[in-house]
Amino acid sequence: MSEATLSPLPSSDHADVTVRLREALLAASFTADGLLDLLGAPAYTALARSETVPALRATRGDTPLEALVRLFLLQRTVPHARVAGVLPVDACVESGWLTRDGDAVAATVDVRPYGGPDGEDWFVVSDLGCAVGGAGGIGKRDEAVVLGVGGASTTLAGITVRTPVGAALDLGTGSGIQALHAARHATRVTATDLNPRALHITALTLALSGVPAADLRTGSLYEPLRDDESYDLIVSNPPFVISPGARLTYRDGGMGGDELCRALVQGAGERLNEGGYAQFLANWQHVEGEDWQDRLRSWIPRGCDAWVVQREVQDVTQYAELWLRDAGDHRDDPAAYEARYDAWLDEFEARKVKAVGFGWITLRKASAAEPSVTVEEWPHSVEQPLGDAIRAHFDRVDYLRDHDDAALLTARFQLAPEVVQEQVGLPGAEDPEHVVLRQHRGMRRATKVDTVGAGFAGVCDGSLSAGVILDAIAQLVGEDPVVLRDRTPAQIRVLVEQGFLVPVTA
Repeated sequence: MSEATLSPLPSSDHADVTVRLREALLAASFTADGLLDLLGAPAYTALARSETVPALRATRGDTPLEALVRLFLLQRTVPHARVAGVLPVDACVESGWLTRDGDAVAATVDVRPYGGPDGEDWFVVSDLGCAVGGAGGIGKRDEAVVLGVGGASTTLAGITVRTPVGAALDLGTGSGIQALHAARHATRVTATDLNPRALHITALTLALSGVPAADLRTGSLYEPLRDDESYDLIVSNPPFVISPGARLTYRDGGMGGDELCRALVQGAGERLNEGGYAQFLANWQHVEGEDWQDRLRSWIPRGCDAWVVQREVQDVTQYAELWLRDAGDHRDDPAAYEARYDAWLDEFEARKVKAVGFGWITLRKASAAEPSVTVEEWPHSVEQPLGDAIRAHFDRVDYLRDHDDAALLTARFQLAPEVVQEQVGLPGAEDPEHVVLRQHRGMRRATKVDTVGAGFAGVCDGSLSAGVILDAIAQLVGEDPVVLRDRTPAQIRVLVEQGFLVPVTA
């Protein structure tokens, strides 16, 4: 398909019209909260699944908000007279936000209200029918199509470390959602994309949301950057799909296998300022005869600590079906669908790929002599947003790197908030089979501990050093305190690393 199949985009040169449009949308309560109040939770969440029928049923009235929902979210024509008192219609037509259809008007783009983390009323612009993904496919398969906010977008936004920074970089910006978040805490935001249409839509998203414009650049990965440019934060929800060819710019990287994700991660090292973070979503291959964790470790650039979390693994058939449906190929001629499916499996077979992993990769530029690289699998539920928890992880990495076992014994610790202890065993048994510490915040980890570990964690309130606590436990259980001091620091180190114990530094 060609670019001509997509609707012409609104002009980004009419700043006054965009401001007036934003004011009109807010005045009509065309916001995330306003939609929830109007539609109700079932219809509102159905929109996130690209299901519009419940919302159509909920907008049969004649209020201004109902008209705007039908116009910008449901892509229905609305009589000119019905929106004339709500929007600056003529100016919106002239600048390209709306188009005339007889006595009615229609939107040229999706405009979806999006609530910022501090209650901001933002708007994310995308191509018609592409506000979100969904099991039914994206609705359009033009190679330059630009999607709105989906699950991957919100996941990356939630895990990003949010501290004030001088310069942030959004690689593969798409509709601009990551740049929108970065504008809250970065003095300067640069957004890049291989697709010029995406950069145009990003400019619209930022302007309609009332945030400062970003420095927009066309190109792949780090190519649009000058040699001397570096950043305090790099984020990317890249086109990570491992596919035969590059049919869709927003999702298919066009490089062999997981090469695009590897290049993205490895290239971040020389672009990060000291202490800066780079955070990505990625797919990676599970190759026959190779440990997937070793594969990911080989991606980490020099001079960076890293934390890689694999959230999901799909076998090659599940993976191919997921992305064939994403493109709506299941609605095509069955023979064409089978041919594309077969080509996908041929690609995996040639590369000896047995499965594909999905997850998060966080880098932090550090000058440590021995970088810390953690690669783990955690498919369980977590509490978003996780940005603070991720920053705390790297703070703990620094602490443990600076404290040997002897230093740990002189240190004081507190049990992290929301940690509970569970005892597991047969009913009526005198002693539990094992004790589990469980977090109810952040990563929501659970870890087994022995009797000493459970007793130690339970006493930690920041008032006594670890060594003093262990001496008291040794006396209670009748164990040699020297032996206990010798074997327990390893367990303390794990509890600190995983966030169950918090060092008291004051």
